[in-house]
Amino acid sequence: MDGSLEPGTGPSGLLRRWLKTDPGNGAVDGVAQAGGGEPSLADGAPVGLFLLDADGHILDLNTTLADWLGYTSQELTSGTIALADFLVVDGEGGVAFQPLAANQNALEVDFTLVAGRNTAQRRVRVLQHRAVDDPTRIHGSVVALIDRADPADGYRRLEERFRRFFDCAPVGIAWVDLDGEIGECNIAFRELVHADAAPGAPFALGSIVAGKDQATAMVQLARLRDKELQRVSVEVHLSSAAEAVVDLHLNRIDDDTGKPLGAVVHAVDATERKNLEMQFSQSQKMQAVGQLAGGIAHDFNNLLTAMIGFCDLLLLRYRPGEESFADIMQVKQNANRAANLVRQLLAFSRQQTLAPKVLNITDVIAELSYLLRRLIGENIVLEINHGRDVGPVRVDHGQLEQVIINLAVNARDAMSDGGTLTIRTSGIVVDDPLRRGAEVMPPGDYALIEITDTGSGIAEENLERIFEPFFSTKEVGAGTGLGLSTVYGIVRQTGGFVFVDNMPDGGARFSVFLPFHEALQDAPRALKIETDDAVARDLTGHGTVLLVEDEDAVRLFGARALRNKGYTVLEASGGHNALSVLRDAGRDVDVLVTDIVMPEMDGPSLIQAVREQRPDIKVICISGYAEDAVRRRLDATEDIHFLPKPFNLAQLAAMVKEVIRDDDSPRSVAL
Repeated sequence: MDGSLEPGTGPSGLLRRWLKTDPGNGAVDGVAQAGGGEPSLADGAPVGLFLLDADGHILDLNTTLADWLGYTSQELTSGTIALADFLVVDGEGGVAFQPLAANQNALEVDFTLVAGRNTAQRRVRVLQHRAVDDPTRIHGSVVALIDRADPADGYRRLEERFRRFFDCAPVGIAWVDLDGEIGECNIAFRELVHADAAPGAPFALGSIVAGKDQATAMVQLARLRDKELQRVSVEVHLSSAAEAVVDLHLNRIDDDTGKPLGAVVHAVDATERKNLEMQFSQSQKMQAVGQLAGGIAHDFNNLLTAMIGFCDLLLLRYRPGEESFADIMQVKQNANRAANLVRQLLAFSRQQTLAPKVLNITDVIAELSYLLRRLIGENIVLEINHGRDVGPVRVDHGQLEQVIINLAVNARDAMSDGGTLTIRTSGIVVDDPLRRGAEVMPPGDYALIEITDTGSGIAEENLERIFEPFFSTKEVGAGTGLGLSTVYGIVRQTGGFVFVDNMPDGGARFSVFLPFHEALQDAPRALKIETDDAVARDLTGHGTVLLVEDEDAVRLFGARALRNKGYTVLEASGGHNALSVLRDAGRDVDVLVTDIVMPEMDGPSLIQAVREQRPDIKVICISGYAEDAVRRRLDATEDIHFLPKPFNLAQLAAMVKEVIRDDDSPRSVAL
């Protein structure tokens, strides 16, 4: 026999293309491979599979059917052997095998299969289907009917085998008619949709879909019924669980005449995927809001620096008791309040300026206890329990107090009818990474602050969103939604973690983990608490300062303030202008005071250019962004001093005086 075929249509090749299981190389799931090393799911099937031309000649078949016929695949796929040669009419009045007529799409007939090289026979059912991609070809299957004496037994065995595959499928499978009634489904489908109907009893597709998605699901089913679509996918929420999301894939099934009968439904649980999409979207939103807040805060810090600075200049001309003095103090106090609000915005975006010090949290909470009792009110009992093994932590003192105050106020609001607020400190050793949602806390030694209330707790659906900016369960006007997000931002920027849990007996518990300060872990009792540097009373000095600031108001205030203290000040509104001034001034400039964010040439570029001309010049960076963010843009080896905005006259003068006194260690002035 001539076994040659067109390229790509050798034994099992056409079947693999029909089944769409030929990736081109290698084996698939351990299924036997056809000649040439190509994989074939068809060869491993428990039924015979074939591909015929319009005249019924065999173009391709799997090894199962070839074995039943007693020949090799190569011998049978010459294109001249008909499948009818091996089929005998089954029963009296039976019809001989005929390939599908031009007006037929499917046909199912029982025959007796006779092997060509032996007398073995088997009763089979032959199913033919018109190939969708090539109407001139016919594909089908040959199913062995096991017991010739009892046809029903063969059907039962086949049904049992099918039922095993059907019920053990990892996705939900169901049959839905054109009216939306589910007549049969597998176990996975019932478990996925939480069907209440008795097994085997029909139930409506609409009954398992949440109300908001019912109309969408029924519209798509109607489009299948009207033959607008062959298959469609729809994402729905379940009526049994509002948070559950399921992808329904519907594939229309037609009868021999092309009339729609219903649809096979595959249901895939998409809840985890949707949650991941929401988390990703939320993280993007948080990042965008943080960047927006950081930009707004930078601009506000420039305005507040000018406001506070000019208030300081005015206060030099007025004395306490004068009418104007009180007015100026009101302006300055409100500007300082605005500066605190800006720091809150930077806190939740994790861009605030920190002045970390080695602290003992036990002492911090003890000092804060009086204020906390005033904040929470008389109807709430405050209990503070300190552990003995709490090591030192390195945090910003003011920001740590803000974390505790915000959590205490949040607990107070949860106990409108009174209750108990408990603050407990302890040392804890984490041996293995601790995963909470998307957060992973690495092993190490931590100081733990637990703040527990006896309120109503937090709704489960809100636990994942509790630290989102502007998210609040309070009524409109009762809060900004920044309190807990500020806590989260401060703790994370400090290198710690904060988690929230509902208590079994009611109420909520916030747990703040702060890493021990490694340098002093072995001697917590000998801890020396760092204090704010005292601003020198004598702020006068001498020397030449090159002040570079693109914001006119900030530059004017800074220049006047330093001149009033005895310094010679050269002003520049940008980087290129500053280089020109520096060239004209020669080596008379002692200190460069420059903003970081400026048009055309920014602060880091200016510092690099200045270092090439004057490597010995001292540099002070002023910025509304966090010091860490500024230093990441500078050379790590640079001896740079940092003054955060907004600053007042005394802080600016103190920083310049300290730098000119040849203080070689980089430092920051705390606000």
